[in-house]
Order: sequence, then C-alpha cells, then structure tokens
Amino acid sequence: MCSVITLLRPGHDWPLLLAANRDERVARPSRPPGRHWADRQDIVAGYDEFAGGSWLGLNDHGVVAAILDRAGSLGPAAGKRSRGELVLEALDHADAMAAADALADLDGTAYRPFNMLIGDNRDAVWLRSEGQGPLTIRPLTAGLHMITSHDLDDPACPRTTAHLQNWRAAPTPDPRAGDWRAWEALLRDRRYPGTNRRQAMFIEADGGYGTVSSALIALPSAGHGGQKPLWRFAPGLPDPGPFAPIEL
Repeated sequence: MCSVITLLRPGHDWPLLLAANRDERVARPSRPPGRHWADRQDIVAGYDEFAGGSWLGLNDHGVVAAILDRAGSLGPAAGKRSRGELVLEALDHADAMAAADALADLDGTAYRPFNMLIGDNRDAVWLRSEGQGPLTIRPLTAGLHMITSHDLDDPACPRTTAHLQNWRAAPTPDPRAGDWRAWEALLRDRRYPGTNRRQAMFIEADGGYGTVSSALIALPSAGHGGQKPLWRFAPGLPDPGPFAPIEL
C-alpha cells in the first residue's frame, strides 16, 4: 500500500507540496528518479526495471503524477498492461487538467485497479479505476489530502485513520529554506494501529515487502521568480537513507 500526501494551497508561492512512500516487493528492481527515457527527455521519474514505467514522476512543465495500486491488486496480472505507463502518459501533457482529460476515456479493463494523482501549480486531480468501466475523476479541494490503496481521505483505511490527522497537524514544510523535517519524520513513522504493521507509514521488510523509497516534491507558483520545482528522494529498505535533492 503506497501513500501519497498532497497539500494544495492556491495563491501560495509553493501551491503544491507532495510526500510519497513507495511500498513494493523488495525484489522488484528499480532506479532512482532520473531522465531514463530517450523518447521522453522532459520527464524525471523513478524507473521500474520490471515493466519500464514509473510510480512517480515530474516533467519540465511542472506536472507531477503518481500511481498507486488499489487494495488487492498488487503486482502484474496476465493480459493487463502495466499501470506504470500511465505516469508517463500523464507527463506527456503540459498541465494537470489536460492530462486528466486525456486519461478520462481510458479503457479501465486494460489495467488492474489503481489510484492516480496528477497535479501542477494550479490544480490536483485524483483518478480512480476499479479495473472495469470508466475512470472516476475528482479535483482536489484546497488543503491536505491522503491517498492510499483506498479512496481519497478514506476513513475505512486504517492507515489513513491512524496518520491523516498527524499530517494535518504537522508544521508545513518551507521548501525555500529546505526545511522538510516534520514531513520527513512522518514518512518514516513506523507506528501502526492494531497488529498489522503494513498500516504504518514506513513498512519494515515483511515477507519481502516494504517501503522501498520516499519522496518530497514542491511545485512553485508561475510568478515565483523563475524558481524550479524541488524534489527530495530517499531510499527505503533495509533502512531509510538520507533525503537528497534530485537534479531537475
């Protein structure tokens, strides 16, 4: 169960902040974010060596896209396309709403169920597919939201119930000052409700599955002095490594 947290602040110098943990089978090979695609040199994204797509990426237009499995749909399936290719397709567009519109007519039966977040410095959109029928597309309202393998801000998800209020109460990062301390600590929170440790924000290796990487992204406003987006990345297992900037 991956997690994506977004803080949408229209009119702010940094209108979209994003935090993400990637939870995956430890043996699934991947590379850190970079310009891995010769035919898509305007995209910086993590590279899934197994299927060739990505779980999280950012393009030179300032569009960010993330994909998450929905509950009960971990991994590939015979006859289904890789969900990671949808991140690249979304990042072929110059703004979030255009990307969402382009994916609106997607054949949901071609992929296993997924949640997707697409955002820029004006809008953020949640896309949901149950693996059949059309996608559900919902613009995010201003404020902080959490997506896991369940619905947006879903109280039925134990991870959301256990952690969302901690995120909403935490000090807001200051990207210009490089201060992400509160969010870094939350991404590495190993506490969990009940007996299921996979409900922690950071999952320690459990049967070959765990949190394999973390990311923090900040998108600047259009008038913010030519400031580029910021991306901080950290490896996960076996122990979380330090966050370091990704060259954009």
